[in-house]
Parts: sequence; C-alpha cells; structure tokens
Amino acid sequence: MIEMKVMGIALDTRTGSPIVVLHDKNNRKALPIWIGSAEASAIIRKIENLKVTRPMTHDLFINLIEKTGYKLDKIEINDVEKETYYATLFLSDETGKVVEIDARPSDAIAVAIRADAPIFVTTNVISNGSVSTDSAKDEEEAQEFKKFVQSIKPSDFDKLMRDTDQFESDQ
Repeated sequence: MIEMKVMGIALDTRTGSPIVVLHDKNNRKALPIWIGSAEASAIIRKIENLKVTRPMTHDLFINLIEKTGYKLDKIEINDVEKETYYATLFLSDETGKVVEIDARPSDAIAVAIRADAPIFVTTNVISNGSVSTDSAKDEEEAQEFKKFVQSIKPSDFDKLMRDTDQFESDQ
C-alpha cells in the first residue's frame, strides 16, 4: 500500500471530464482517476475550504459516521478493472470493531479529505494506472540499474550459490 494525497482536480482536455489526481509523498507517481462533476465539486469545495450553509452529501456521510460512534480510519483504492477503480472505506468504533464499506474512489476521496483520513492505493493499482511525475529521477534510476546489470559477472552467481548452499546446510 502506498499513501497518497490529493494533488488537485484537472479537466480532460478531450472530453471535459474532471479528473482527481493523487500523488505519492515523494511526488514520483501520480494517479489520475476520472470522476463525476458532483464529486469533483465536493473535492474542490474541501480543498479550497469553501463553506456551505447546509451539509452536502459527503459532509452528511461524515456526520452519520461520527453520530453512530465510528470514525473513518482510512480509505483504500484497491482495484482497477477495465478502467473502473474500486475503493473501500475502513471505519472503526471505540471497541476496535472494523467495518469495511465498498465505495467509488471519488466518493471515498471526498469523504477521506473531510475526515483527514489517509488515502492508500495498492501497488497493483499504482502499477496499472499511475504516471511518472519525475522522468529525470526515473532515467537516473534506470541508468543505475543498467550499470548494475552490466557489472554482474558469472562468478557472482557462483558465490551466491555457495552462500545459498551453506545457508541451507546450516538449517
């Protein structure tokens, strides 16, 4: 699991659809998720701390969670299938009972930012949907790995095999 934060809302220039963009702590990976206009509006309202006179849907959901004795511990964006993302909200009460609730990622994110709950994304989702935001660092790491691979000699494997054999015989 990788913890991510909301970078902001963007618009798909081709379709005009809103996209919520998450990024990791090191700003190395960004995960764009296409969302609906209502959810984009809810996320923007919270990011910009815009106050409304009456509770909006995601505010209502937070109120329900709290009034029933639960708190939102975290959300996980845990699967992607045919460009559809899946998320789970993890609620707990004072006894430690944990309840998992299936949600759309856009709603889960809108609720998480209201509750200051962490947003986690599985490595599977990251590998399938993220884009690099630091191509210079990626290139540097690729070159370092290439140098490492080129420096390996066949004798390195002999030593590895001897060490493995020795470890197994000690067991």
